[in-house]
Amino acid sequence: MAPLGYKMGMFEDARSLPEDPAELRDAAVNLVALVKSQALQIEKLKHELAGHRRHRFGSTSETLDQLNLRLEEEEIAAAKAAKSAPPDASQGASEPRAKPKRRPLPADLPRNEQVLSPGDACGKCGGKLKTLGEDVTEELEYVPGHYVVNR
Repeated sequence: MAPLGYKMGMFEDARSLPEDPAELRDAAVNLVALVKSQALQIEKLKHELAGHRRHRFGSTSETLDQLNLRLEEEEIAAAKAAKSAPPDASQGASEPRAKPKRRPLPADLPRNEQVLSPGDACGKCGGKLKTLGEDVTEELEYVPGHYVVNR
């Protein structure tokens, strides 16, 4: 893969260099182009090798020094936050839960309610199943011509 028609065996040593300045200049230009193309090829192969290593071995793990530095930064930030917080706020009072960002769906929309049940009895032991909790998810669906809320 030689640029500008340069052959690898053309100049094997300094004795075979041309005497004419114009030919010597052309040879130098060809050699510079060859060096550039080889440097680009080397960089491409390094990048490809790094990608293959990342694919095979995963991301490189963080060093211990980086982890220690991050822990120190977190401790400093926690100390600053403890100093600036009022005394009664640092006594473990639970913060109120953040409100959802979207408003509830309008009550006048028709709703399709679906209750998922675990069943009546366990298939393995025959014991009775009971409800542990309840999660309600509302999903707005567009049926051509109107909207429906699936619960």
